Amino acid sequence: MKSVVFAAATLMVFNIAFADNSCEVKAADKKLNGAAKNSFIKKCEKDVRLACETDDISKRTNGAAKEAHIKKCVNDALGS
Repeated sequence: MKSVVFAAATLMVFNIAFADNSCEVKAADKKLNGAAKNSFIKKCEKDVRLACETDDISKRTNGAAKEAHIKKCVNDALGS
């Protein structure tokens, strides 16, 4: 049951992570400023990284290849 919940949560994070909007744009859409904006962006970027670290490609790779995939995945998701 826990794996089903985790899989659903991961898919939800992927939907958030791979939307057309970056974390900065999402914060602006929510009209966040100051500490609230910084907190939101930090959590958003952390969620994106977690989603990239737990995807199928990351599970099948190790070392430099895994890190390169995660870096590319995060950059693609955040529009960097």
